[in-house]
Amino acid sequence: MTTPVLDVDPYDARFASRATGLLGVFNRVDVLSAADVHVANRLGALADEPDEQVRLAVALAVRGVRGGSVCIDLREMARVAPDLPWPEVGSWTDRVKASPLVGPGRPLRWDLDLLYLDRYWRQEDQVRADLTVREAQLPPSVDPAVLQDSLDRHFPELTDQRLAAESAVRRWTTVLGGGPGTGKTTTVARLLAVLHDQHGPGLRIALAAPTGKAAARLQEAVQQVVATEFGAADRERLAGVTASTLHRLLGSRPGDGTRFRHDRENRLPHDIVVVDETSMLSLTLMARLLEAVRPDARLVLVGDPDQLASVEAGAVLADLVAGLTARPLPAGSVRPVVVLTHTWRFGSVIGRLAGAVRAGDADAAVAVLAAGEAPLDLDTSEERIRDDVVRAATAIRAAAKDGDARAALAQLDRHRVLCAHRAGPFGVQAWSRKIERWLADVPGDPREGEWYIGRPLLVTANDYALGLFNGDTGVVVRQADGSARAVFARGADLVDFAPSRLGDVETVHAMTVHRSQGSQFERVTVILPPADSPLATREMIYTALTRAKEHVRLVGSDVELRAAIARPAARASGLRLRLASG
Repeated sequence: MTTPVLDVDPYDARFASRATGLLGVFNRVDVLSAADVHVANRLGALADEPDEQVRLAVALAVRGVRGGSVCIDLREMARVAPDLPWPEVGSWTDRVKASPLVGPGRPLRWDLDLLYLDRYWRQEDQVRADLTVREAQLPPSVDPAVLQDSLDRHFPELTDQRLAAESAVRRWTTVLGGGPGTGKTTTVARLLAVLHDQHGPGLRIALAAPTGKAAARLQEAVQQVVATEFGAADRERLAGVTASTLHRLLGSRPGDGTRFRHDRENRLPHDIVVVDETSMLSLTLMARLLEAVRPDARLVLVGDPDQLASVEAGAVLADLVAGLTARPLPAGSVRPVVVLTHTWRFGSVIGRLAGAVRAGDADAAVAVLAAGEAPLDLDTSEERIRDDVVRAATAIRAAAKDGDARAALAQLDRHRVLCAHRAGPFGVQAWSRKIERWLADVPGDPREGEWYIGRPLLVTANDYALGLFNGDTGVVVRQADGSARAVFARGADLVDFAPSRLGDVETVHAMTVHRSQGSQFERVTVILPPADSPLATREMIYTALTRAKEHVRLVGSDVELRAAIARPAARASGLRLRLASG
């Protein structure tokens, strides 16, 4: 099969019009973007590096970061497009290693037989170093009798949840993994009570998550466990625990998305920091977190290593689970990684399908769907999708017109269309337009003006002045005086704003699977991407399925489903190797 060469339009922004040699060839077949080519040529000119093979490697390293990798393996690059004129790997490697562009203090690094942009090499090495330093110090002081009593009270059975709590007490860093519904937040609430018993009064706790939605769900779940399962003494000690976005915890600086007020020179004051949805953390954000947490503070990282990784570079949680699990432990030590496997939340059918997808077993997944059980559909019937969409939107609008903001926000999670793509016929933009047309046809339900009552909102960029963050969702609600206010949940409370104060927001009937992380919906409709889409991955399908509480509809064919299940997300990283070796 020959890699297709695209017709080059001189005005097409995808193409670098002056690119020649290997860079020109790889750009014309759309393997490299114009930006990749320009960065490679600029760096080559600054370092007086004319070798086109080296410049090709630089462009591929830039491309890798755009695709979520923190490095590239030159030995694997030919798999991207086998029919292109790839350099011979041995000679290519030697040229890159000898280049003036590569080395300490230079734009690129060669390490572990991988090629990094210098920034990501430094971040990866910092994460390894900070985690190693945390574990190299003396372990936390523990009262064994108090610990035994606390564990027996909160974890009477010898379960993985109990092991996770013991790890959080005895270690400085603990990773708590597991899929949705495996009891991670219940475990967090109980291990906080166990740590209170060890520490005594004054334990300073920080709960955080990458998005406002995920932080609100973490706080709500922990508070529910505290209120319904704890005795009076534990309830009193943990009743005031709240969660925030990780950016808010670290102290965001307006205009600077990679540096925070809390850093190595100004550590967080907390004795324990719990971060949920860690799979959504980029390598950069993990590096900033580790440098801000005090070395003598416990850090608990919670999440699902099988979900989609961050939209930015890195697959940190999966690397932590794999790397720390492989690291040898001293005799008698509790392990740093505990992965919960028993699912409590889903019906058995959705759980079986998600399990088959996670395992990469396409035959089992198709068999679950073929059984035709009620919680699952695989079809392309727009009429059924329309019914779900209209029913959910009508319920939101009715509550919003009545001024019942809490009910409107609750209805917001009734149904959601999830897409792998943002643009194109299978993407969020196309489905949002289609849904708006459906809603416009509903009798007696006019949507007048931009800020119509019942408009569901998605915040698409952090707004530090308002305290709204990327991924927050809200609804335009009618007030008693007839005015419209945009209402958002902030923990157990509600905040509202004049619509004119909002900046980066859009209507949300559909969203990308990436944006849905940290959310749960009663019903989800998943638009399967084409079989040849690079976004059609096992992790994408698994993440989309596990957003649903009651029902999943997959829109597409078993061919598309099989293709996605067969393709694990490929993100190059050296972090797990660094962690495994200590």
